[in-house]
Amino acid sequence: MHVTVSPALQFPLLIVVLLILLGGRAGAESRSRKTQNIFLITTDGLRWQEIFSGAEAALMNKKDGGVKDTNGLRRDFLRDTPEERRAVLFPFIWGTLAKQGQLWGNQNRRSTVRVTNGRNFSYPGYSEFLTGIVDASIDSNDKRPNPNTNVFEWLNLQREFHGKVAATVSWGVIPWVLNVERSHLPVWSAFELPPGITPIPMPATFRDLLANSTPIWADVSLDTYTAFSAREIVRKENPRAFYIAYGETDDWAHEGRYDLYLRAAHNFDRNVGELWTLVQSMPAYRNCTTFVLATDHGRGSGPVAWKNHSRAIAESSSIWLAVMGPDTPPLGERADTANTTQSQIAATVAGFLGRDYCEQFPKAAKSIAELLPKR
Repeated sequence: MHVTVSPALQFPLLIVVLLILLGGRAGAESRSRKTQNIFLITTDGLRWQEIFSGAEAALMNKKDGGVKDTNGLRRDFLRDTPEERRAVLFPFIWGTLAKQGQLWGNQNRRSTVRVTNGRNFSYPGYSEFLTGIVDASIDSNDKRPNPNTNVFEWLNLQREFHGKVAATVSWGVIPWVLNVERSHLPVWSAFELPPGITPIPMPATFRDLLANSTPIWADVSLDTYTAFSAREIVRKENPRAFYIAYGETDDWAHEGRYDLYLRAAHNFDRNVGELWTLVQSMPAYRNCTTFVLATDHGRGSGPVAWKNHSRAIAESSSIWLAVMGPDTPPLGERADTANTTQSQIAATVAGFLGRDYCEQFPKAAKSIAELLPKR
């Protein structure tokens, strides 16, 4: 039977058809994207050299690496090949993440990830990967509120994610990088927060341990506390967008203790692995959570420069990136990749959740499209 539609109804009918088609396409895109939760996990100043080649034999001594027990350190982390050394230093990253996800930044395989703020130290680095932009006015590690909106703050403003965003941090300055006074992001820190901000509550036993621990650094807490708080927040708060910042790797390097730098790196790997095991045990996270691992800056190389990073040490702009989740093809260690920047991390984090960060913040660097689900 042939039905004739009057001209007066043709335009409204066309609108309805378009809405159905667009809705169908949006639904298909939503179905193709499996990530419902995103965890950004960073460790301060961990070099790409250790990530991809493991412990450096030339630094495993008292003179250049401040090593107390050379034989013990070599027994634990020195092996014949780079592949063996990195696997023993980072058993979760190379035993699980590399098989299920991707790693970027091995310059020996023509894959580079770089800091673009030109300063190569912490506050500018954290701001760059959290906001997606380079702000020339951020030129120190002082506790100054970040004038730029970060990706977690932006996600928390959206109905779907509001109240499901959180952070836990080792370095006491990061709450100012996140500008929690403005953003009101729930955060745990061992240090005093900006006025009016209360840290995410922790169990009394944990608080007692922290209060009675002898501090090592004035503004960095031990990663053990960050790891515990991260698991506690996951169990009790169930955040959908979660930022976790470890700090010991940078501080032990500045102390010239290559042995403790390696052990902190090894513990970072263990903490990430335990968190992955936890989220895969929880129905709200299982098979729908993506982990993004990164760092704020690199370091120099050689017997002295490995301890430091700055504008004066050009190679400390070289960093690494690792991703694992249900939308990331298991390509392992990448080679011959396009030049990638730290500033692309913010948009990539949003992109895994199906959000276009650059639409709201056009000055932010574009996402790493190769990592995101294809539309």
